[in-house]
Amino acid sequence: MERRPPGRRAPAHAYAPAGAHAPGAAAPYGHAAPADRADSGEHADPFAPGDATDTADHWVRLPLFPFGEDRLRAALPSTMTLAEGRWDAYVALGEDEPQRLRPGLLDLRSLGERDPSAHRTWLGVRIPYAARQGDLAVRAWLRWPHAELQELRVADGGMSLRGRLFGAPLDEGARLEARLRSGAECVTAGVREAPGGGTGFSATLPFDALFDASDAALHAAAPADGTRAPRVWDVWLRPSDGTAPVRVGRILDDVPDKKRTVVYPSHSAAAGTATPYYTRDNDLAVRLQSPPG
Repeated sequence: MERRPPGRRAPAHAYAPAGAHAPGAAAPYGHAAPADRADSGEHADPFAPGDATDTADHWVRLPLFPFGEDRLRAALPSTMTLAEGRWDAYVALGEDEPQRLRPGLLDLRSLGERDPSAHRTWLGVRIPYAARQGDLAVRAWLRWPHAELQELRVADGGMSLRGRLFGAPLDEGARLEARLRSGAECVTAGVREAPGGGTGFSATLPFDALFDASDAALHAAAPADGTRAPRVWDVWLRPSDGTAPVRVGRILDDVPDKKRTVVYPSHSAAAGTATPYYTRDNDLAVRLQSPPG
């Protein structure tokens, strides 16, 4: 597999550099071989046929093995880390040029049942999917700590969210932080620990606080069509005073690109419209749009 540079779309036809050995991850005739389905890094894949090789975070080469009649199989071990990003899958047979792969049936039902162990030291997630041109790709995340969003509700002029924190304890000073992407402003909200302790948390972020904090930017000179540029706030969780903030997102399921598929309701007020959404990396953000005029 080849890691796709950020911002580059999957090509309709792509080849490895001259002399390079592209990885194999599927069978001939366009059938996708059974894949390591987005392991969270807890256990090695018991069916992994040999070792994989990671080359400077850009290439992963996997050996192909016979798998039934007229099929080959490659497996990506769950103990192997993939750099965060989008990976394009190729197959190289003999001296032939590496070719992009077409996915077969992707059974991702097991991805919704994962519960990462509290004793882990890293969280790696992989979700196979069909890219825009129909080729096989893998979306990978590599995070630690990680704040997983489990539920979000828009009501009463704000958004209430519930989630779990992996890799760090919640302590005194824990808070939710919304940071203006185009500025230095930061709006905070208190975090409540889930009943019984553990890693669960909840918080409520009022949209009025976001509008107030970005009022000067939102009411800057409007373009000729009367609209105002939207302002985006990225959502973080700071586990305690003195610790680094952790991005809030949702990656422990089977949806590789929530920006296109998950839609939350908007909240309308005199100051404008606030809409929670997922970024291309499945991280949580809020877009504020001022009314025209």
